[in-house]
Amino acid sequence: MKVSRLIILAMLIAAVACFFIFDLGEYLTLESIKSHSGALHGQVQAHPWWARGTFFAVYVALTALSFPGTVVLTLLAGALFGLLEGTLLVSFASNVGAVMAMLISRFMLRDWIQKRFGSQITGINKGLAREGTFYLVSLRLIPLVPFVLLNPALGLTRVSIWTFWWTTQLGMLPGNAIYVNAGQQLVRLQSLSGILSPSMIGTLVLLAVFPLLATRLLTLYKARQAYRGWHKPKCFERNLVVIGGGTGGLATARIAASMKARVSLFERQRLGGVAVHEGSVPARALSRSANLTHALRQGQRQESGQRVEAADFAEVMGRVRRLADKAMGCPSVEHYTRLGVEVVMAEARLSSPWAVDVEGRTLTSRAIVIATGSRPWTPPIPGLDAVEPLTCDTLWSLHERPERLLILGNGAGACEFAQAFQRLGCQVTLASEREALLEQEDTEAAQAVTAALNADGVELRLGLSPLRVEVVEGERRLICGARDEGELALPFDRVLLALGQSADVEGLGLDALGLRCGDDGSLEVDEYLATRYPNIYAVGSVAGPYGAPHVAEHQAWYAAVNALFGGLRRFAVSERVIPHAVFTAPEIASVGLTEAEARTLGIEFDVIRLNLGSLAGAVAEGTGEGFVKVLTEPGEDRILGVTIVGEQASETLAGFVVAMKHKLGLNKLADTVQLGATLGEASRVVAEAWRQQRRPARTLGWAERFNRWRLGGSRR
Repeated sequence: MKVSRLIILAMLIAAVACFFIFDLGEYLTLESIKSHSGALHGQVQAHPWWARGTFFAVYVALTALSFPGTVVLTLLAGALFGLLEGTLLVSFASNVGAVMAMLISRFMLRDWIQKRFGSQITGINKGLAREGTFYLVSLRLIPLVPFVLLNPALGLTRVSIWTFWWTTQLGMLPGNAIYVNAGQQLVRLQSLSGILSPSMIGTLVLLAVFPLLATRLLTLYKARQAYRGWHKPKCFERNLVVIGGGTGGLATARIAASMKARVSLFERQRLGGVAVHEGSVPARALSRSANLTHALRQGQRQESGQRVEAADFAEVMGRVRRLADKAMGCPSVEHYTRLGVEVVMAEARLSSPWAVDVEGRTLTSRAIVIATGSRPWTPPIPGLDAVEPLTCDTLWSLHERPERLLILGNGAGACEFAQAFQRLGCQVTLASEREALLEQEDTEAAQAVTAALNADGVELRLGLSPLRVEVVEGERRLICGARDEGELALPFDRVLLALGQSADVEGLGLDALGLRCGDDGSLEVDEYLATRYPNIYAVGSVAGPYGAPHVAEHQAWYAAVNALFGGLRRFAVSERVIPHAVFTAPEIASVGLTEAEARTLGIEFDVIRLNLGSLAGAVAEGTGEGFVKVLTEPGEDRILGVTIVGEQASETLAGFVVAMKHKLGLNKLADTVQLGATLGEASRVVAEAWRQQRRPARTLGWAERFNRWRLGGSRR
C-alpha cells in the first residue's frame, strides 16, 4: 500500500477512535439539540458564516465516515436555519460527504467492504444493469439500503463520480426537505398541546407517507415508461392468461380460478410439464428401482457368496415409464375444465402486454403469467450431435443397457443418474469441468455422496474441459483437456447430458415486447414476480434461479394473487425457506443456509450436529450412517439452516421446514413429542442436544445444591 494511502487510513482510524473515545455521539441526540438549541441559536446570530461553515463541515465529516447522527443534524438544520436555507445546507453537505464515503470505499476499503456487504453490492449491480441511473435515484428516494451502507457499497460499482453526485442530489432532496421541516416544527414545541397543531400533524403525516408515496410514484413512472408505445384495450376477455401447463402454470391457473377469475391456460404439448414427463417423477422412479435392485443383489451376494447378475434393464426402464404414464393422468384437461379453467392445447405468442395470439385469433387479458418451464442445456461441443446424446427428455426411451455410460455434469441430476445406472449394471463415468461434485451443497454432505459414488464403482473424472467428440474405428470418445495430462480420451457407448436446464421461452415473442432474458433463458422479475410490464408475471424456471417443481408451485400463489389484485396490494414472494434434496444413497436434504453460504454473507452462526448412528430409528432400520447439521444464531434457538445426510433425509427434513417457515426455534422442537424409534425423531433429538449444550452453569449449580439439601441428613 502506498504511503499516502497509509496516511489517509491512519487519519480515518484516528477519527473513528476519537468519535467513540470522547463519546461524541451523545451530542447527536434529540434531547441534546433540544437542550442546546438556545445557545446554538445565539451562535448562529452572532457568527452566521462561521456557524454555517462549521455545521457544513461536521455534516460532511459524519457522512463521509458513515457515522450515526446525520438524521439528528438534519433536524437541527431546520431548527437553526429554517426550511429553505437548512435544506440547501443539508443537501450539499450530505452530497459532498456521500461522495467522500464512496471514494474512501473505492480506493481504501474495497476488500473489507466487499467482504462485509457483498450481497447488497450484488443486488445494486443487478439493479444498475437493469435500470441504470433511474435505479440510483430510486435508491435515494426509497432507502431500502441504509444511507450509511449505500455510499460505501456504490464505491465498488462502476458508477462515475458525476452520476453519483447528481443522482444523490436529486434523489435525497425531497427527503432532506421533509426532515428539515420536521426539525423546524420540533424546535417550536413548547408543550404537548403543540403536537396537535396543524403544521406539526402535517409534518408527521408527511414523514410517514413519503416512503409509500415515493414507492407508488416510482412504480407508476416505471409502468408508464414500459407501456409507452402500446395501446391498452378498454375491456378484456380474460382476467388472466397462463402460458404453460407445467407445475407452476397449472397451480397458477387453479388458484386464479378458485378466486372466480376468468382464466385461460395454453399448453403446446402436454399438461404436467417436465416434472411429470421427464423430470422428478421418472427420475425418482429410476432411483428407487435402482436402489431396490442394488439391495436385492447385495442380499443375494451375501447369501451365496457369488457374483449376481444385474437386473433386467429393459424391465426396469419399462417400469419407470409405466409409473410416469400413471402420473401423467393426474393433470387432465377435463379436471381443470371442471375447476373453471379454459384449457387450450395450442401454442400461444405474446402480441402485446395484454394480448396473446393463439391459432389465428387474439385473446386479450388484464394479466398474463408465463410458466413455460425449461429444457435441457446442450453444450457446444464439436461432434456431440453425431453421437445422439441423451438428455432427461430422451433418456426414458432407452431400452438396451449401455455398457459404458458417460455422464457430463456435477450437480444433483448428474449424481443421481450416475448412481442409478451404475447400480443397474452400467459402467458409469461421471465427468465435469468443475473440481468437485455438488458445489452448492454442504461440503461434508457433498463428500459423503462422492464417497458413495466411488464405493459403487462410478469413475469420477473431474476438472476436465471437453474439447470434442471423436469416433475412431467405431469407438466413441470424448476428448478432454486435462491440466497435467494434456488431452485425455474418455470412451463411451452412450453419453448423457446432465448440465442443467435453461428456460424454454422460444417462440413467445418476448423480443418484440423488450423482455430481456438471462444466460439461462430466465426473465428478469422483481420480488413480486413481475417483469418490466407490471401485468406480466413469470413463475418456475422462467422466473429463475429456482426451477424445481415445488418452487414453481410455491410461486404460483404470489403470481396469481398479484396478477389479479396487484392494483390493491401486492405480495413479495418469500424464498427464505426453500427446501431441496439430492436423491442419491445417501440422500442429501437441506433448507436455509449452509456453513459456506453463511460465511459468504458474513452471518455468524453456531453449529449443532447429530450423528444418525446415535438415533434409535436409524439404527433399527440399519441406516445409521449420516448426520443432521443445524445452524443457529449465536446463543439463540433460531434456525438458519439444516442439512441432513442419510436414508430418507428428504422425509426427515419436513419438520425443520415447518419450523423455519413459522419461525419455531429449537426449544419448540425439543418440546415436541415425536414417535420413538423413527427417523422423524431426529428433530427432537438434535434440539435436545442443542439445549443440553446451553444449560446455564450457575442455575445448574443452584439446582445441585438444592437437591442435595432435599436429601436431608446426607450432604454428600
